[in-house]
Amino acid sequence: MLATLGKRLLTVIPTLIGVIIVTFLLTRVLPGDPAVYFAGPAATPESIAEIRKGLGFDKPLPEQFLRYVGDLAQGNFGNSLSTGRSVATEITSRLPASAELTLVGLIVSILIAVPLGIFAAIRQGSWVDHTCRVVATAGVSLPVFFTGLLLVYVFYFRLGWAPAPVGRLDAFAITPPHITGFYLIDSLLAGDLETFRAALAQLILPAMTLAIFSLAPIARMTRASMLAVLASDFVRTARASGLGPRTVILTYAFRNAMLPVITTLGMVFSFLLGANVLVEKVFAWPGIGSYAVEALLQSDFAPVQGFVLTMAIMYVILNLIIDILYGIIDPRVRLEG
Repeated sequence: MLATLGKRLLTVIPTLIGVIIVTFLLTRVLPGDPAVYFAGPAATPESIAEIRKGLGFDKPLPEQFLRYVGDLAQGNFGNSLSTGRSVATEITSRLPASAELTLVGLIVSILIAVPLGIFAAIRQGSWVDHTCRVVATAGVSLPVFFTGLLLVYVFYFRLGWAPAPVGRLDAFAITPPHITGFYLIDSLLAGDLETFRAALAQLILPAMTLAIFSLAPIARMTRASMLAVLASDFVRTARASGLGPRTVILTYAFRNAMLPVITTLGMVFSFLLGANVLVEKVFAWPGIGSYAVEALLQSDFAPVQGFVLTMAIMYVILNLIIDILYGIIDPRVRLEG
């Protein structure tokens, strides 16, 4: 297993190098000049040139790139021009908010989609199977930002069941002590149930938005994988041996159907990280997605580069976790690796 992970890590290095190069070049060809933006509409060409020189944008691109790589090697992502703070500090403070939202949304979708896919495969052609197809079609068809706006309109504006979409906590709640950065966990560790309820109330609608978005691929893959396994010879043999339906389905069928589902979960998690950008804007969620969008609108290169590089690292870690899960679920994958 360690040898397999070592080989995977070696293949990651060229990927990260490519991400760094592409991100640097893209931010330089995007429309808009940071010097012009921060100089203001009444700035003279001399003052704009002075700002551009102070930012280092007057240097040739190869020199700018070498300086950027040198800063990355020291763990320095640069400073945000709009906030004046270190990009690494901003990302570190905002990443738990995005991670908490994404993980809760993924967990909710798994709790709904996996049982729905299993029952749809067991009772093929029944109302459960048709419900699974309708849910999958609706999840694919609805844009994630539209789903978020619809949930806000129904549950906040019309029914008044949900709190206002103003971020992770409302104005009357107290921020829990920083332990993990996850408000739900930190408030429980601090024994502050009032803050826990406030954080959970703010999290429900954005998490449901992501869950609806990710239900479709998980439910469809679970159903398709279970149908293929239930038609296999070893499942028929298990049933002929007198084993109960629960044992056959959960112990034999579902375990062998898990590998495609795990692969789908990895892809869905990657999609959710991207969908977070829209959901965070709808619900005023202070995550790294909204931070990157605001920086992009202001032609602030450093936060955008830090955001893309952080996402690339998270994708790499996610793929390593999937490889580990493959080896745990099916030892044959470990042997082949």
